This record gives sequence, structure tokens and C-alpha cells, in this order.
Amino acid sequence: MSDLHDRMLDIGRRARAAAHALAQAPAQARTEALTALSRGLAEAQDAILAANARDIAAARDAGLSEALIDRLALTPARVQAMAEAVATIADVADPLGAELARWTPANGLDIARVRTPIGVLGVIYESRPNVTADAAALCIRSGNAAILRCGSDCLQSSLAIAQVVGQALSAAGLPADAIQLIATPDRAAVGHLLSGLEGTVDLLIPRGGKSLVARVQAEARAPVLGHLEGLCHTYLHQGADLDVARQVVLNAKMRRVSVCGATETLLVDRAGAERLLPPVAADLMAAGCELRGDPAARALVPGMAEATEADWTTEYLAPILSVRIVEDLNGAVDHIRRHGSGHTEAIITADADAAERFAAVVDSAIVLVNASTQFADGGEFGFGGEIGISTSRLHARGPVGAEQLTTYKYVVRGQGQTRP
Repeated sequence: MSDLHDRMLDIGRRARAAAHALAQAPAQARTEALTALSRGLAEAQDAILAANARDIAAARDAGLSEALIDRLALTPARVQAMAEAVATIADVADPLGAELARWTPANGLDIARVRTPIGVLGVIYESRPNVTADAAALCIRSGNAAILRCGSDCLQSSLAIAQVVGQALSAAGLPADAIQLIATPDRAAVGHLLSGLEGTVDLLIPRGGKSLVARVQAEARAPVLGHLEGLCHTYLHQGADLDVARQVVLNAKMRRVSVCGATETLLVDRAGAERLLPPVAADLMAAGCELRGDPAARALVPGMAEATEADWTTEYLAPILSVRIVEDLNGAVDHIRRHGSGHTEAIITADADAAERFAAVVDSAIVLVNASTQFADGGEFGFGGEIGISTSRLHARGPVGAEQLTTYKYVVRGQGQTRP
């Protein structure tokens, strides 16, 4: 066996022991750890920024693009935002021990369904060092131990943040092993983590690009929670208010083009296309968005490029938007069903019946009415933060916050009943 193999197994075993202690700790101790973490991040700002500067220098030497370097970079404002996000998670109601349901069947047993932690989570992510703080905070709040594996490009920054996490856990009387960051850039460590570390990992959560998520889903020997792509759609129903359509579509595409909740395809009712599409398209193009449309859309918007079949299944993560004219709501739903990834879809309409029908029949993790798809975010949902967006139909779906990082057990209380 390799030295790395042995070290990874040791990380798993220590995480399993810490998970038990963390789950049994009182909610107040977890809150104290989060409060200490928020304060510690602010106090360690200079050390975190110095570590981040080393990551950025290495990234530039390696020839990474400025766009990737921006994702990697921390500033005083971004460190402060990390600290504030942790403070928000500290204020979220502790989910552990909450009763989801309670009833008494004919046998007289008192049965309760109660929230419990999942156990040990393996979180694999790229580029963004703030995920180290976000994932740690959500796992502490939900009573889960975590093994974190960041991208090699943000290793120094993440190590600096992880040091603060360990200090915060210890200050609250909790095991520092509850949150462990894999300290080696060796890519083989990912393979070991995906193996489940001899059953010590209960759930794997990938947070990154398509290639990372695809690898995790293909190689994992433990359950995986995540999404492969965010092929999000906004549908302009013929009953849409033009002003609402213009502001929502522009935000849904162009607020941040690189997030998984960015709209990638615009669907427009044929009956409303002549009224809605030209002004909406003009706003997008003025903001620097390239439009690729079907023949009907191109006939209404001069200068729109021709869409290929591949455009309907492409997550651009760039200022590019595909546009299709559909016959009606059923046509929009059919397009989403055939080409979507089950992430986030929106309808823009003043027709309440159409809105409710769209919400009822579209089977995606998030369905919005008259709002931007960029609200696909745990913080915007009031979760305090998220560890990612899940498109799974099992367990958690949509933004995954502390509550979604729990499972449940049944507590059954009797008075001496025996089964006949």
C-alpha cells in the first residue's frame, strides 16, 4: 500500500470518530464554533490574503486565464463576505433533533421521524477558496464531519482558512478532525476519496466544472449529491409583461454568466414573439450577449446568429444565449424536457393559470415565476449558504443548505407492546 493510501484512510477514520462526537454535541457548541469561525476569518484576513497571493502567483506562472484567476482571488471584501456568510449560517436554526412528523398508529406506538446528520461528507471543489469556509460552516451546522479536497490552484488559501476552522472547533470544545482539508496537491488523493475510504465516507459532493462532476459520478463508490450541468431556461409566455420580461431576462443571463443558475436558453411563445423578443434581444445585445436563434427568432432579430442543434444542450457559462420560438406552453415544456438538465427554469407571464400550469408540469429542481433564474442560490433561499445545487431526485434537491445535509431516523416509543 502507498503512503498516500494509508494517510487517506487515516483521514477517513479520524473523520468517522469526529462525526460521532460532533453529532452528539449540543447545538450551542456548534453555534459557538461557527461564531468563532466567523470572527477568526476576519482576524486572520492578512494571513489568508498572503496565502492567496501565493496561489495567484503560481496560477499566473502556470498560465491560467485572468477569468480563472478572478475566481481564485480573495480581497479584503471577499474575506469579509466569507466571515459574514458563516455568521449567517450560525444564525440558522440547528436542524438536528427536529421532529419532521409524529403519529400513533393502531398499535399504540408513538412514532417520530427525527433529523440526524448524514455522517462524513467528502466535498471536492475547484478554484474558489471561499468554498472551504462555506462547506465547513454548513457541515458544522448540520453535525456532519467533512473531508475537503480543493483544487491545487487554491491549496494555500484553503489551508489558511482550514487552520482557522480547526481553531474555531477546538475553541468550542469540538474535535478539530471534524473538518479536515486534504493537504496534498497529489491528484491520486481524489481517487482515494472517491473510493469511500473503506466505508468511512457516507456522501460525496462535487462542486466544480462538468469534467470534475462527471469524474465523481463515474468513479464514486459512495453516493453522490450534485449536478452535472445547469442548462437553465427562461420562457416568455405570450402573456408576459414586456417591462418584466426585459429586466428579468437581462438579469437571468447577464448578471453573472459563469454561475450554474444563469439562463442558457430563452424560449418565446410564437403568439407573443413579435412584441417581446426584439426589445428583449436588443437589451441583451447592448449588454454584450451573443444570440443564437432558430429561423423564426432570427427573422425577428437582425444580426442574431444561427443556432445549431448543439446549442440547445450547451451550458455556455459565457455571454451567449440560444433563442427558440415555441408554439405555446406545451412546446416550452417539451423543449425543457428534451434538452434541460433538471436544474432551474422560469416562466415570465401575467397569466396566473399559465404560471401555475408551468410550475406543476416542469420537473426541475427549481421552478420560478416572474423571477430571474439567478435566484437559484441557497443564500437567496434563506439557507444562509449552500454547498451546491442538487438535481438528484433522491434526498436533497435544489440548493443544499444545512437542513438538506441531514437525513432522518425513526424514534418509536412504546408501553410494552409486542407484535402478535
